[in-house]
Amino acid sequence: MRFGVNFFPTIGPADRPAAQYYDECLRLTEMADELGYHHVKTVEHYFFPYGGYSPDPVTFLAAAAARTSRLRLVTGAAIPAFTHPVKLAAKLAMLDNISHGRLDAGFGRAFLPDEFEAFQIPMDESRDRFADGVEAIRRLWSEEDTVWEGRHHRFGPVTLLPRPFQRPHPPILVAAAFTPASCEQAGRDGHGLLLVPSISSTEHVQEMLRLYRAARAEAGHDPRGEVQMSYIASVSEDGARAREAGRRNAEHYSASLAEAVSSWGRTRSDAYAGYEKLADRVKKSDYGRQLAENKVLAGDPDEVAAQLAVIRDWYGDVTVSLQVNSGTATFQEAERGLRLFAEHVLPRFATAGEPVGR
Repeated sequence: MRFGVNFFPTIGPADRPAAQYYDECLRLTEMADELGYHHVKTVEHYFFPYGGYSPDPVTFLAAAAARTSRLRLVTGAAIPAFTHPVKLAAKLAMLDNISHGRLDAGFGRAFLPDEFEAFQIPMDESRDRFADGVEAIRRLWSEEDTVWEGRHHRFGPVTLLPRPFQRPHPPILVAAAFTPASCEQAGRDGHGLLLVPSISSTEHVQEMLRLYRAARAEAGHDPRGEVQMSYIASVSEDGARAREAGRRNAEHYSASLAEAVSSWGRTRSDAYAGYEKLADRVKKSDYGRQLAENKVLAGDPDEVAAQLAVIRDWYGDVTVSLQVNSGTATFQEAERGLRLFAEHVLPRFATAGEPVGR
């Protein structure tokens, strides 16, 4: 298994100034690079405390690239529907060159109605815009004199500059929430997968992974693929203190998510079947159950290692992204947790043939 850090802010100006949050995240990023973590990841969201401090993952990751030398830089995830594919392909190619080939390009459909409304993009178009955007970006990276004739964009012939540092292009990962068909398509296309296990049952995540890996194998790709899973994490020498800190953080995360998805109460889209129930599902989330079901990580290093051993049995040697500085955790708590994890947990899960954590 490999482990990285995921910065998914769930705060706003009333909680912490944006400049302070970025300063703290960049300090933690430098530390993660020194301690042997695999990656740093951040999200794209707008307007709400749920992710709103991260409207452009490329900007943050460019700053992270300047302060690190080994970490992979993961967009988790950029949203093609909100940016012209030429623009997004060029921004990401710049980041790949600035970092000398450390970019992992994660893409997502988005799911918040207020974001689609602000960008004046119909939610019913999200699936087509996502698929077209990812493929257009892949071709812009891989080809010269690219001609694109999609449903929503037409351009070419054009040759993108700069060319990506990684050839033929940076690794592509696809965010999937609930839909098994999305996992199958990612597998057929040879892409990696971004998952958040806390929003689904263990059995459903296992089924999505089974379909993903089977589709990769059938298409002639390595059946394992790159699977990244994000977990809220709280680690302390005192397990009880870690669990209490984890409870505060998980409940704060759920509250910020509930606010962001509240507009699903008045929104319907055929592209998002069942999402009208999302707000009720979020309100019913229970930290004790999440902890018992290993959907959040909390405890002393031995307890968290035991949780991860179960997760590895369930899902295999996936890559885990630790959300340690999302909302209620102080910088000192996040820093101490990352150090404890690196010293006492990382060595137990080293992937054969790779340096610890990488």
